[in-house]
Amino acid sequence: MTETGEIGPRGFEAGAAEPEQEPVWRRLSPRMLLVHPVQEVVRAAPALLGLLVAGSSSGGRGHLWSLAAVGLMVVYGILRWFTTTYRITSEHVQVRKGVLQRKVLTVPRDRVRTVDVTSHVLHRLLGLARVEVGTGTSDKAGGGGLRLDALGGAEAARLRVELLHRSSRTADAQAADATRGDVAPGDNAPGDIVLATLRPAWIGFGPFTLSGLITVGVIAGFVSRLASEGNVDLGRFRLLREGWRWFGTLSLPLQVATVVLILVVFVAVASTLGYVFAFWNFRLSRHGGTLHVTRGLITTRATTIEERRLRGVEISEPLLLRAVRGARLIAVTTGLRVGQGAQRGGSMLLPPAPRGEAETVAGLVLTAEGSPPRPGPPPTTAPLMPHGPAALRRRFTRALGVNALLAAALFALGRWADLPSWPWVSALALLPVTALLAADRYRSLGHTLVSGHLVTRWGSLVRRRVMLECDGIIGWNVRRSFFQRRAGLVTLTATTAAGRQGYHVSDVDLAEALRLAAEGSPGLLDPFIIPEGFSWEMA
Repeated sequence: MTETGEIGPRGFEAGAAEPEQEPVWRRLSPRMLLVHPVQEVVRAAPALLGLLVAGSSSGGRGHLWSLAAVGLMVVYGILRWFTTTYRITSEHVQVRKGVLQRKVLTVPRDRVRTVDVTSHVLHRLLGLARVEVGTGTSDKAGGGGLRLDALGGAEAARLRVELLHRSSRTADAQAADATRGDVAPGDNAPGDIVLATLRPAWIGFGPFTLSGLITVGVIAGFVSRLASEGNVDLGRFRLLREGWRWFGTLSLPLQVATVVLILVVFVAVASTLGYVFAFWNFRLSRHGGTLHVTRGLITTRATTIEERRLRGVEISEPLLLRAVRGARLIAVTTGLRVGQGAQRGGSMLLPPAPRGEAETVAGLVLTAEGSPPRPGPPPTTAPLMPHGPAALRRRFTRALGVNALLAAALFALGRWADLPSWPWVSALALLPVTALLAADRYRSLGHTLVSGHLVTRWGSLVRRRVMLECDGIIGWNVRRSFFQRRAGLVTLTATTAAGRQGYHVSDVDLAEALRLAAEGSPGLLDPFIIPEGFSWEMA
């Protein structure tokens, strides 16, 4: 910014600063004119196929109606490009879009937490990338962010660097490289510190993720919708008819075993393929105060997270993955989804891998670049404090009590309503399983405060160990249910703006909960704690 002035009768008079030019509204890449129509047609494919089949089977002109619908989808896709513009000011990122309903989305630049760069198959063929800007306003999908679909690869890389490295000289150089095309979107710039890369042996954990169940559901839903929209009788297909006839000749146990075997094989294969497609070329690196994750075989994705927004990490161990000593690593940060949405939301820092590898990478992530090591054991492997016999009794009481009540209710219904006996017998047979589940849930419980982190662990079907920075805790919540009061226990919740927004230390006694809160946030509870020996009469 420069100053202007003029020389008058009394000498030089400084004028006002030159006003900054208003940034112009820019369009997406013109190559999106080839992508948007295809996206709209693919999105409407089940309805278009159903219209074609229904029109043809009833003697009508189904193909003409389908062609007309395809034409409308193509026109709509072209209009999306003409009606979408964006601009980046010194304070905001703005997007105008909408064909039938106009919208203006505005995101303050100081609220930008993450930038996600994704390239699908068509995007990669045309050198494009989709940019998603996360603000941390909500952990749910579509909460508070915006999407630019799509920009040229170099422009997407430059935009990612610009939004997350506004004051870094190195980042400016990287942005210049990206603009010139020297660095493709998702590539690691020179000087990156690589924390983890995919190893071929990790693919063996794919069948234990059960992500193939989603594939089964998607395929079943697509076939069902196609048959419903097109009024298609699946029994007309000879292969399906013969297979169903052969299945009907089997006894009930063989039918159950056949279904389970086919489902297991299909889910295992689909899960393995899904693992390869999602995490091929996976790389986690650190550069200029950010963590950069790139992955994907057909669809590539690059997620950049500001480390100053990172509040901790979570080691997640689903039951099957834990059985083969595997785990996932998830970032506890604002703007990214966790739990079941971690992979789609971009918060996954390490795909299913050996547990030891997850602990090693977690330690590297928690240790900021250039910072000295803190005293004490690392939070990733520090021993945890058990929760005592009262918590153990509570686990068994809840598990066995509910099972026993269910078995009793089913037995009563069987006696009074003349129902078969197998429901209550099955409920009783599950008692050992629920007992094992209760014991495993208790073994998972634990907590500690070490190296400036609150470490808490819980869960059985999915065991989670969260290492949360005490500096990122903004409050503590102590909750006691009726049964917890009788057992002398409480649930302590550490509130934070990141991840799940609250992490629990379940079923600890009140004194231990207050100790954790007092040591985790020194001075925060002092106005609410009554010292020993205090008397209200003395006050």
